[in-house]
This record gives sequence, structure tokens and C-alpha cells, in this order.
Amino acid sequence: MATQKLTIVVPAFNEEEVLTDSVQKLLAIEEKIAQTNVLSQRADVLIVDDGSRDHTWPIIEKLHRTNSRVRGIRFSRNFGHQFALIAGIQEAVKTADMIVTIDADLQDDPTKIAEMVAKYAEGADIVYGVRNNRDTDSWFKRTTAQGYYKLLGLLGVHLVPNHADFRLMSKRAAETLLTYPERNVFIRGLIPKLGFTTDAVYYKRTPRMAGESKYPLKKMLAFAWDGITSLTIAPVRLILLLGTLSCLLAVGMVVYAVVMKLLGLTVHGWSSLMVSLWFVGGVQMISLGVIGEYIGKLMTEVKQRPRYTIQTILN
Repeated sequence: MATQKLTIVVPAFNEEEVLTDSVQKLLAIEEKIAQTNVLSQRADVLIVDDGSRDHTWPIIEKLHRTNSRVRGIRFSRNFGHQFALIAGIQEAVKTADMIVTIDADLQDDPTKIAEMVAKYAEGADIVYGVRNNRDTDSWFKRTTAQGYYKLLGLLGVHLVPNHADFRLMSKRAAETLLTYPERNVFIRGLIPKLGFTTDAVYYKRTPRMAGESKYPLKKMLAFAWDGITSLTIAPVRLILLLGTLSCLLAVGMVVYAVVMKLLGLTVHGWSSLMVSLWFVGGVQMISLGVIGEYIGKLMTEVKQRPRYTIQTILN
């Protein structure tokens, strides 16, 4: 196979504590892979600053001045991790034959990039980085993650279990991903929809070298909900099913009430009445909330606003 160019896309938000070390490690990995004559010496690292409020961007500028293989994109504000990935891929695909995405903290094992490139050389267009254990996670996070994958499977959404956003994509796979124009982006759910030949590498995730996680519980729950509502309308169908069952139950209760009336056995019960009212009211509010969520996402898509704004590009 002729030498191919690799670009590693690194989304970064307030990563001043780890960014310099992480970039040096990635550059060293690229140099090591280049010795196998699979990669072009033009391999580079593209960092996307997602509106950081610390010294992340000045660090990127310094790294770029000292090594032209380090490039940077700076958002005008924080647009979110998924849009940072999209922006990086959109810029990288202009010159790269293969693109690896990895978070700046390098908790995902960067040494596996060499294995990803080898699988790409064997014909894979998409190579997933998959965790082979979750020992570093708390019991709560491990249990909820597995439950989330099972729930999405029941809703008809195909995800690669224990895979986040550490992956390699060929040029054509990346270009195909970029044809998906939605604003409510859940990349790990879109990738399996692309088709193409896929493979996987397995690794153990390590603790952060420094800094704090950018995905606390609140963000994780919001991200999980985005994954459901962006990829399936199953919750709306569930509301339809619940409404149908409620109507059938209501018909049964009408028949029961008529029979009790004819038999003279009617009993006025305040408790049962109030429980029924609260239950039905709660179901209605939840149903309206779910439907409203979908309508809100639909409104966002219809407006066709830019997904992100780039302030500066270092090439």
C-alpha cells in the first residue's frame, strides 16, 4: 500500500494541564508508525479548542510555532464535544487519507493507533476503539453504561458497546459522515449507519493524568438522552402504546362502573379517585415533555443554523 497521510483529531476543552504531554505522545506515535512506511511523514495532529476558558489555545499556538505538524482550530465559544469532532474531521479530510479521533486526556490508549492503522491497511474503513473492561469506572457508572447499551438495543439503535469516540475512519468514511447534516449529533450512533468494512481494537482505559472529567453525571445524562432522541422515535411510539393501553383500561373501567351501578354496589372512594387523577396527570405531563423534546429538536433542524463558528485556524 502506498504511504497514506494520518491526521489525529483531538477535541479539547480546558485541557491546559495535559495538552502538551498528550500532543508530544501523539507525535511520537505517528513517527513510530511512519517508520513502517505505512504513513507519510506529513502525518499531523489537529487540535480543536472547543471554547476553552483556560490557556488551552495559547498552548496550541505555542505547539504550532515549534512544530508545524501541530495544527489548531479555535471555536468562538463552547459548542460541545460532538461539534468539535465534526469540525476537526471536516478540516482533516481535506488532506488526510485516514483520521483518528481521540480525547485530549489520552485515557483511551493512544498506542492502539498503530494497530488501527494496520487494520486500515488490511482494508477496514472504520476501526473502533473498544474498552475490554471497565475496572476504572465506579459501580454506578459501569452498571448504568451497560443498561444504556441494552436500552438502546431494545429501542432499535445499533451501537458498538463500550466504544466512545476513539476510532479511525478512512477518507471516504469521513466524507460520508459529513453528509449527515443534523444539528442534534450523536456521532457514535451515526458511525454504524455508514456501512463500510469495520474492525476493532481492544484496550484498557486509564485514569486521567491531570485535570477533571468534562462529562460529570449531569452532562452524561443529557448526552445519553440526546443519543436516544437523535437516533430513534421509539419514546413517542411508547407514548402511543401507553395511551392505547390507558384507553383500553378506561373502557374496562366504564363497563365495571356500569355493572356496579346496576347492582347497586357503587362506593364513593376519594383515595382511589385522587390516585387515578395524579397518575393520569403525571403520564400526560411526561408524554407532553417527550413530544416537546422532539418538536424542539425538529425546530433546531429546520432553522438550519451553523453547527459551530470557527474563530481561528492554524495551518
